[in-house]
Amino acid sequence: MKNKKLIALALTVSTLAMTGCGSSAASSAGASSAAASTAAAATAASAEASSAAASSSDAAAADAAAEAVSVTTLSSGEVKTGLSQVDMSKWNYNSDDDVYYQTGISYCETPADTAYETMGFFVPGAYFDATDNGDGTYTCTINKTAKAGSYTAETAPVVLPVNTPGYAAQAAPTDYSSEVADYCAAGFVYIWPGCRGRDAGAPSGVTDLKAAIRYTRYNEGLIPGDMQEIYSFGMSGGGAQSAVLGASGDSALYDDYLTAIGAVTGVSDAVEGAMCWCPITNLDEADEAYEWNMGVTRTDLSDSDQAISDGLAEAYAKYINALGIRDENGNVLTLGESSDGIYQAGSYYDYLVGVVETSLNNFLSDTTFPYTVQSGGGMMGRGMMGGGMPDGQKPDGAGMAMSGMPAGQAPDAAAGASSAAASAAGTADAQSAAAASGTSTADFAAIDNINRSSTGASAAVSLSGTYDTAQDYIDALNAPYTWVTYDASSNTAKITSMADFVKAMKVASKGLGAFDELDRGQGENTLFGYADGNGAHFDATLAGLVTGTDYEADFTADLAKQDAQGHTVDYRINMYTPLYYLCDSYAGYRTSNVAKNWRIRTGLDQGDTALSTEVNLALAAENYDSGNTVDFATVWGLGHTMAERTGDSTSNFITWVEDCVKG
Repeated sequence: MKNKKLIALALTVSTLAMTGCGSSAASSAGASSAAASTAAAATAASAEASSAAASSSDAAAADAAAEAVSVTTLSSGEVKTGLSQVDMSKWNYNSDDDVYYQTGISYCETPADTAYETMGFFVPGAYFDATDNGDGTYTCTINKTAKAGSYTAETAPVVLPVNTPGYAAQAAPTDYSSEVADYCAAGFVYIWPGCRGRDAGAPSGVTDLKAAIRYTRYNEGLIPGDMQEIYSFGMSGGGAQSAVLGASGDSALYDDYLTAIGAVTGVSDAVEGAMCWCPITNLDEADEAYEWNMGVTRTDLSDSDQAISDGLAEAYAKYINALGIRDENGNVLTLGESSDGIYQAGSYYDYLVGVVETSLNNFLSDTTFPYTVQSGGGMMGRGMMGGGMPDGQKPDGAGMAMSGMPAGQAPDAAAGASSAAASAAGTADAQSAAAASGTSTADFAAIDNINRSSTGASAAVSLSGTYDTAQDYIDALNAPYTWVTYDASSNTAKITSMADFVKAMKVASKGLGAFDELDRGQGENTLFGYADGNGAHFDATLAGLVTGTDYEADFTADLAKQDAQGHTVDYRINMYTPLYYLCDSYAGYRTSNVAKNWRIRTGLDQGDTALSTEVNLALAAENYDSGNTVDFATVWGLGHTMAERTGDSTSNFITWVEDCVKG
């Protein structure tokens, strides 16, 4: 978003319908019939959601569409708010880390939950000239010439953590934490908003984060930071909400919700970049993708449940074939029928097999043998290579857990918070030590209150101990059956099939209806509930597959129900689906200001979501605009964690932001 006027935007809505998932504005092809007739999971967009997008095939509008668009009066025009700007006479100072900070700042006029809807600002000391007030506080003015890291107060990037595993709430800070020190030492301004969690119902979390971004920009020129250069970062549900921030900048779908909490108007809530570790996102088709990718690992399903699993897998193939997503060379990826499995053929299938092989070959390239498998880091036990992890305890606002990220509130009611805290008892010190050493043994499954019920399947491959050579390691992978071929001369490997891979290393860890559970008991059911503590169904495709069963009535009722703003769940699903904004098979294509920079990492072995989740997000972000930069990698041997091939998550994120700012 460089060179875009994010403050007081006054721009015209521009929307396009173009061939392929978010094809670059340079594309001259017209909309395809496949994109026009997407599968049920993609066409759940209601009339009210569709009204946010105007359709135009005028080729002359293509270049304009690649620039910033304003789809809402809340992000353009005159800045309006009853909120005061940051009081520059109220700064606190941490001398050890040379950081000025304020906490407890309201970012919305009519908060829905004052326990969460405040924020803190953490600023490198070099950016201020300060006068001691004599009472422990300081009056500060911006020093425009001094540097922290490579930046001045006017050029410093701004980073925003989204530590909301399982779509949990994020506690607002109440004091200083040294975990911001690495970021401030690099010259970054660190903004830390609290936000509501899944028990408040979507889109509460992202709405709060957007309001905090708006408030930050409302203070442009008063506090340090380049307000064009805001970067969000998060893991799991936090990675998902970071992705939503990246895709949905200034989307009109959020207007009612931002107005309800009294967010600042006349400024943008778009971000320049989104860092997403293991994002659990694109929930409109997540159940379908899960069964297509990992359904083959389920055992002992009843005939009726097997029919549902197969139906979801088939629906995913229809979805992909209508999506029009493209590879890096512009080729449309599709699925085809296969003699084994459900639609386990075609260019899309081959592409995902290639992703797995690239991940394995990266591991072989990165690893020096003898190699000892480390404990922690997910199912395969390779161990995370960097970054601290959440300690699972209910935050008091002072503690930080995930390597520079605020600790996430347990997502459910008090019992859930207690359970999450109890599950981490006795591990926080060990995890802090692991974070300091650049590794982590933390387990997100212990803290996010997501159901990972027994599916009757276990990974065929179990790795432990030390492997003297790469061939020894490959032999261990092939112990249950041969599915990897290895060429020692080139130190590269290939796999026989996706089914063989998932059976070996990526089995289903969630029950049928992995995200929209049939009994409405999954975390995402609560996310799309109505802030009453109860879950609600949201998957329209799954609803069709349970017609005539005992579940039909619940699905029908939930899909028709409206929230406090008068919107049904299909509208809210669109708000939380990055591809809704990135792909032209959705009505929301080019109705938002999309981040220019994306960094996506995932542990390849995780059973929390299908491999296609991250692949689709990466491709869609790259397809959207030829000017976008997308840094995507899967990490072999890691599960649901802040996966990195080398180095640690904090240092790698800082380096990525620095590279993005350099352009």
